[in-house]
Amino acid sequence: MSDILIKANGLSVGFQIGNSIFKRQVLKAVDNVTLEIEKGSFFGLVGESGSGKTTLGRALLKAVPITGGGAHYSDGEVAYDLEDISKENLKDYRKRAQLIFQDPYAALSPRMTVRDIIAEPLEVMGLTKTRVETDERVREIAAKCRLNLEHLRRFPHAFSGGQRQRISIARALVSAPKFVVADESVAALDVSIQADVLNLLKAIQADMGLTFMFISHDLSVVAHTCDHVAVMYLGRLVETAPTRQLFASPKHPYTKALFSAIPSLDPDDRGIAQKLEGEIPSPTNQPSGCKFHTRCPNAIDVCKTIEPQLETADRGHQVSCHRWKELLDLVPA
Repeated sequence: MSDILIKANGLSVGFQIGNSIFKRQVLKAVDNVTLEIEKGSFFGLVGESGSGKTTLGRALLKAVPITGGGAHYSDGEVAYDLEDISKENLKDYRKRAQLIFQDPYAALSPRMTVRDIIAEPLEVMGLTKTRVETDERVREIAAKCRLNLEHLRRFPHAFSGGQRQRISIARALVSAPKFVVADESVAALDVSIQADVLNLLKAIQADMGLTFMFISHDLSVVAHTCDHVAVMYLGRLVETAPTRQLFASPKHPYTKALFSAIPSLDPDDRGIAQKLEGEIPSPTNQPSGCKFHTRCPNAIDVCKTIEPQLETADRGHQVSCHRWKELLDLVPA
């Protein structure tokens, strides 16, 4: 039996923008992404805003159309090719793959009680037949998310941000999914509350045997939570590796720049930050060759004309850079 739950092969997502055929452009939000997510893992996806992280997560949930390549889901019970999944199979996939939204304030209906919010997926998907069965399942998942019976009678406005996020987590998990995409699910919370929610997610993962894709721009959170991390830039993966390996030895210039910007808790640490000039290019007008060459301090002519492909650096560690071997021992100026 394969240990891979989700496998993307050359997956691309593009959107047509513009009102007329003469001004219409294709926005490449995700471009030729290949990755594997193991069952029971906590897979991290990092990168700047606009790099395509959220779109990739939604493509793996089949919440946006896949316009190129494909993605395969297999949990040992069923197997689906997501790029051409039928409507009937998509209904079943919705039970198996769920999303935890970023904003706990916007994600919950103010007119529904917490009980009704959590119960809604069960009722819409037809997973329970009676109200008693629904209430039993709601109470069970609420307890896992540290919500008590009194909480179930209230409306969302009565809760703090951390409590609202636990409600969102309960709603995502009530259908007993196998795969969960957490899209910046702690970004809107205070640091102390972030730690509480992250520890809750890890505990639930171990208890329910879940597989997470954790999308974040906070590298310290990713280091604490994830088993494997992929770094994304302008719709493409530039590096992917087990978390410890990636943080100990980043190989792509973009990854090194991200890591150098992490503030240290040691007041005597005089680490040198690698400054990136400019901003991430427009996805409708991408540079030729390596997408990062317009901001890379180490770019040479080949970087401007030939796009690098992911190649294996170490066991489980892949990098997309023409010069990564030359730059291994280079210290940023």
